[in-house]
Amino acid sequence: MSNYKDIIRVIIISFAITLLLGPILIPILKRLKVGQSIREEGPKTHYKKSGTPTMGGIIMIIALLITTISSGILNRDMIVLLLATVGFGFIGFIDDFIKVVLRRSLGLRAYQKLIGQFILAVILAIYQSNNSILGTKLIIPFFDNVYLDLGKLYVPFIAFVVVGIVNSVNLTDGLDGLASGVTLIVLSFFSLIAINIGMNSVAIFSAALAGSCLGFLRHNSYPAKVFMGDTGSLALGGAVSAVAVLLNLTLIIPLVGGIYFAEALSVIIQVFSFKLTGKRVFLMAPLHHHYEQKGWKETKVVVVFWSVTVVLCLIGIYSLS
Repeated sequence: MSNYKDIIRVIIISFAITLLLGPILIPILKRLKVGQSIREEGPKTHYKKSGTPTMGGIIMIIALLITTISSGILNRDMIVLLLATVGFGFIGFIDDFIKVVLRRSLGLRAYQKLIGQFILAVILAIYQSNNSILGTKLIIPFFDNVYLDLGKLYVPFIAFVVVGIVNSVNLTDGLDGLASGVTLIVLSFFSLIAINIGMNSVAIFSAALAGSCLGFLRHNSYPAKVFMGDTGSLALGGAVSAVAVLLNLTLIIPLVGGIYFAEALSVIIQVFSFKLTGKRVFLMAPLHHHYEQKGWKETKVVVVFWSVTVVLCLIGIYSLS
């Protein structure tokens, strides 16, 4: 049975491993010349970031694996969570490798990434529907003991939501420390909820990855020494979605992951608006670039988005209490 001391210990261990791995792996990434290319249509203030090492998500994944495997809790749920994280991270790794190592700017094509993501998402949904005591039911926030039973629609619904979350986290990874900081807060929320309902493996996993995100901020906060790349953002998206699925809390993601949701929605709105009317709703999408274009400093955008996530997670705790 895990307790809060176990959670704190896991966070500290994962945090320390990530801190130590940074000075070892970042120089290796530099020597391999896996530098980030900055989009010409992006904010001009980002041009100076060109060449910063990417694929730093490897640091978080290694720290997560070491911490969780050494925790002594390696049951089926933990294995599924690790496979989801590493699986989505591997898709991101292939994309990064093609773009920055093989120097092919497009990386994986969108349909190739989506096929891989949907395969992993369907496997996750089938596992949960067959192993959860709630079966195909989802917890509805703000309503005590009220559930949404999706029945045969459970697997396609969960698969769609998981892929949506993964790509929303990917879109959020556009400023130094933004995705890692927001995900740190979201995972801390899930760890707290998980330990309170006795889902110990989920609590330990969430805490370990939260610790990795915290340590990664040392290397990724402004000005970033390394970017997580798709390797990291897809891994984090896979982890957050897998944790939500195993806790039957998929419906709470638009709340506690409100920043992810807003980032993705801003892109969808921007694309549809431009195609239908020729006009843009936002100065630039995703949403964090809109505020940069309005004159906000990058660090201000990041801190405000972190703060919003803290408030949303507090509301999330209230909705389940």
